[in-house]
Amino acid sequence: MSTNYSSIVNKLNLIEHPEGGFYKEEYRSKGILPQSNLTGFNGDRNYCTSIYFLLTSSNFSGFHRIKQDEIWHFYSGSSLSVHVIYPDGKYIKHTVGMDLEKGHFPQLTVPANCWFASNVETEDSYSFVGCTVAPGFDFEDFELAKRDELTQSYPQHKNIIKQLTRS
Repeated sequence: MSTNYSSIVNKLNLIEHPEGGFYKEEYRSKGILPQSNLTGFNGDRNYCTSIYFLLTSSNFSGFHRIKQDEIWHFYSGSSLSVHVIYPDGKYIKHTVGMDLEKGHFPQLTVPANCWFASNVETEDSYSFVGCTVAPGFDFEDFELAKRDELTQSYPQHKNIIKQLTRS
């Protein structure tokens, strides 16, 4: 598959994401959840948000975590590996894609407060997905991992942490 992903980036006006790749917020609900109804959040949140997200084989989404569940939806391109480190230290590599015979799934939910990263393993390729978050995403809920700190917390996963962190 060609790395000609630029038409998707251009037609959908995707911009660079701090964790890697390209994104655009596509939906933000008008409804608001007041902070008084939320636990662990500072401020109100929209009911739900969603983004387009595109990664290439030459770029990865670095380990990060958010306070909400995040649902990934596969759209096109190569399958996407999503690496999740659960709070109890369990690590699972999930594959989001359409090759059901190989155990891929077109949708994946990453639970709140898990560290996760993603990458396209097929050389010279891209993966185009969507991500839905509820309550709605706010960058205040986003934490990009620091390699040394994450490795100290989960030394058994130092290799994948080193591979999918930038600092």
